[in-house]
Amino acid sequence: MIRIAIVEDEETYAEQLKGFLHQFEREKKEVFEISYFSDGDGIVYNYKAQYDIILMDVQMKFMDGMSAAEEIRKVDSEVLIIFITNMRQYAIRGYAVEALDYIVKPISYFAFSERLNRAIDKIQRRMRKNILVNIRGGMLRISVTDIFYIESQGHTLIYHTSPGDYEAAGTMKEIEDSLGKYNFVRGNKGYLINLAHVDSVQDGCAVVRGEKLLLSRSRKALFMEALTNYWSEVR
Repeated sequence: MIRIAIVEDEETYAEQLKGFLHQFEREKKEVFEISYFSDGDGIVYNYKAQYDIILMDVQMKFMDGMSAAEEIRKVDSEVLIIFITNMRQYAIRGYAVEALDYIVKPISYFAFSERLNRAIDKIQRRMRKNILVNIRGGMLRISVTDIFYIESQGHTLIYHTSPGDYEAAGTMKEIEDSLGKYNFVRGNKGYLINLAHVDSVQDGCAVVRGEKLLLSRSRKALFMEALTNYWSEVR
């Protein structure tokens, strides 16, 4: 299921977008969960990175689409934003908030379906690099590229990520099996480290975003071998 938010203050266009989404579902055999907001402040309030795609009108009464997108990007680097606009010059500003695309009003189904196809293709490619984490109060989608390292404290896993730290239930063995293919390697019993974020190794520690994570004697040789192989591949 793909979660889509429509943010549009003109009811006529909002209904048109809903109709286009339902038509796309029928034609492409997709399943959408659709939410609707009549202004930018509605979606920004209590936003928790819960959508895959946002169809965002640019010009709205209380909070315009660009301002809403700027607030959303502070907590969600993954959601795909497609702007709906009356004027093409607004589309250029969309690059500042990493918008995927834009559609100019009046909207045709052909133009809409092309943009939506592109967004869904990107989501499907990205889903292979996302994990769902059970946190207190719900689920959280995290891109593996945003994870610096995972720390084990008893029966709790702490995900140290670019948006912030999150606690979840689980075992280090389970998450190591899941993330090993993405170049995550144990530095010691308590840390699973994303090699992509290792800046250096100093004084027996892996330096990750300025933080020193101790490498245990039993794991240091394997960690260094994996890190050397990773650096040789990406540099």
